Amino acid sequence: MLLTRRFRHILKMALTVSLRRALLMLLTATVFILMLLYWNQDDMKPQSFLVEKSMKRRVDVNKRPPIPDEKLWTYKCENERCVRHSYSTHEGGGTPTDRRIPFMTCAMTCGEVNIWPHPTIKTAISSVSLKFTMEDVQLQMDTPHSDVETQFKHAFAYFLSDLRRIQRLPSPDDGAEGVAGEDEGGGGFSREPSADAAMRSPLPEQQQQQQQQQSSRQRRDTSKASHNVSHSAAVTAAAAGAGAGSDQSVHQPPDASYHRHKRRHVDIGNVVGNSLTEKIAPATVFGKVFQTRHHLDVDKLLVQVEVHKSGDINLNLDTDESYKLSVAHEKRTIKIQLTANSFFGARHALSTLQQLIWYDDDDNLLRILSKAIIVDTPRFRFRGLMLDTSRHFFSIESIKRTIIGMSHAKLNRFHWHITDSQSFPYVSKHFPEMAIHGAYSEREMYTLDDVRDVAAFARIHGVQVIPEIDAPAHSGNGWEWGPKHGLGELALCVNQQPWSFYCGEPPCGQLNPKNNNTYLILQRLYEELLNATGPTDYFHLGGDEVNLECWSQYFNDTDMRGLWCDFMHNALARLKIANNNLEPRVVSVWSSGLTNTKCLPNSRFAVQVWGGSTWQENYDLIDNGFNVIFSHVDAWYLDCGFGNWRSTGEGACSPYRTWQNVYKHRPWERMRLNKAQRKQVLGGEACLWTEQTDEYQLDNRLWPRAAALGERLWSDLDDDREFDVVPRDVFKRMSVFRNRLVELGLEAEPIFPKYCAQHPGECI
Repeated sequence: MLLTRRFRHILKMALTVSLRRALLMLLTATVFILMLLYWNQDDMKPQSFLVEKSMKRRVDVNKRPPIPDEKLWTYKCENERCVRHSYSTHEGGGTPTDRRIPFMTCAMTCGEVNIWPHPTIKTAISSVSLKFTMEDVQLQMDTPHSDVETQFKHAFAYFLSDLRRIQRLPSPDDGAEGVAGEDEGGGGFSREPSADAAMRSPLPEQQQQQQQQQSSRQRRDTSKASHNVSHSAAVTAAAAGAGAGSDQSVHQPPDASYHRHKRRHVDIGNVVGNSLTEKIAPATVFGKVFQTRHHLDVDKLLVQVEVHKSGDINLNLDTDESYKLSVAHEKRTIKIQLTANSFFGARHALSTLQQLIWYDDDDNLLRILSKAIIVDTPRFRFRGLMLDTSRHFFSIESIKRTIIGMSHAKLNRFHWHITDSQSFPYVSKHFPEMAIHGAYSEREMYTLDDVRDVAAFARIHGVQVIPEIDAPAHSGNGWEWGPKHGLGELALCVNQQPWSFYCGEPPCGQLNPKNNNTYLILQRLYEELLNATGPTDYFHLGGDEVNLECWSQYFNDTDMRGLWCDFMHNALARLKIANNNLEPRVVSVWSSGLTNTKCLPNSRFAVQVWGGSTWQENYDLIDNGFNVIFSHVDAWYLDCGFGNWRSTGEGACSPYRTWQNVYKHRPWERMRLNKAQRKQVLGGEACLWTEQTDEYQLDNRLWPRAAALGERLWSDLDDDREFDVVPRDVFKRMSVFRNRLVELGLEAEPIFPKYCAQHPGECI
């Protein structure tokens, strides 16, 4: 009896313990499932709710992959061309007959190298690719120049941010808006103290505060801001962590750094990863736990960078932008060597490296070619893109997005046509009346900090900002406040009618060449913009489309052509004063009927030629010894082909310039320039005037057409085909590059139907 009781007691205790364990395991499993459901709730919510959420919060486009996965198809390399096949499964089993090959994996390993612009000296790549994740990327730098090291670390953080986007990993949440680099400027660059600005500016303190708030609102309101926010967060985190991990402080003077130089090794991938851990969806963390690393081919991707020769982080016409890139695979480590003579060469190498990496939608991982050797240098030193922000205002975010596209296409000069007769959106610290009388609204203004922010952002991306205050023509609204302040008439013919008598398009306006205060204001504007954009050996004075009828109303006893010459020389003298009494090596003006007058010395002035490619002025300028930058209206004007925007006069250029038009244009070949004459061609620039373009069309107006100019000026591949016939290889590479831009958040227009993209060579 006693034994029976003891047995029952033991059995009861055992059942109780088992039940407790079972309940505990069940509870743990339930909590785990609920947590996963909570962390992935966005994927389970109705579409209407997600649309509403997107409209309210303007979430980053990373939430939704811009290019859909193509699980229905697999690709095979046949005769160096990717051929699409249906991805079938065994009947009933559901197991694929062969491993699916995504299009990008095929495109990057089949046939010629798929890089834009095409490398110019040497290219050798493997057809084998390896899987990795961006969290395995590390940076190792070897340079005696602390400024170069700091700048490249910023660039590398942007590179990691792009890889995160490409791999479709969660981006920093909306709380990142408070990270330095949004309202405080990209990359955490220091700003001019507001108290100091207030002391030098005649604008009342209250108006200064309002303008700062307006600028901040303007930057927050754009729907594209999230991409730059994540970039800024990555830069800030990497810069902070990288500086802490270096053997020496990045703020150390260059000479001291040179004498005590050591190899600096910083795992920026881990730094950025750690800084963003709290912002990454926890589901990703669980994914790492349960996804074993045997799915990866490598454990570490080490990027080794060598820049020994130049410590300059400001682009000039003599900057060596060449680089060498090599990729090698040893055991489970990929070693990438980037060697350059300048920061800008290393930055271009980083852009090329990014094009050797792609997303594998079958494994949800990144892939890179296992071996590669690329030696590359540009054909032309000036590869520009001009954006007019006067006829329509463009937010800082949209300008930065444009610079991102430029860096990938290896365009290196952003020509910022800030002002024109339509508006004066720049808030001068010396003459804020310009914006008060010339801006479209309180929210459509650029502060000095905005210009400094854009210039710093561009510099990190290997791009120089060239600001332009057009003068003497194209200067109206914003200049009419002079008489009320005792400065006299600063501009003439402002908004005069009938406009067709006094200017090329409404509204009219032209600076007063005989008012010394006009030159004083220009000097102050030049000084501010030079200080904001950094040292330069190139500056643009404007100078085009002067209407002599306007001036003749006031100075009918004067030689009008001589008056224009006097104005340009006075402007040049003021520029020299503004630039610490140093005249920039090259001062550029737009071509016009006046530029071929003998008053401008060819040793000091270059001419940006915007007229037709067959016009006589092209030959005359070369014969007269001028250095030139080609921007021919019949090839590189990206605003053409959208119809007439007014009922009178010639308000439109046509037809539309396709990317093939842009790509095929080789004026140095058409003009049959000899070797000496070709040295006078500094390069070229695509122009986007914005009478019919605002921020909402910006991306597809520019891309991928501006990228076509990028390859023409970087590679200038030989082409003996007539008209606008482009080789199949170029179509293939352009299609892939266009998709890369879309993947990075740029709304580039397609170059043909998607069927043609999936069937390379069939539609050409």
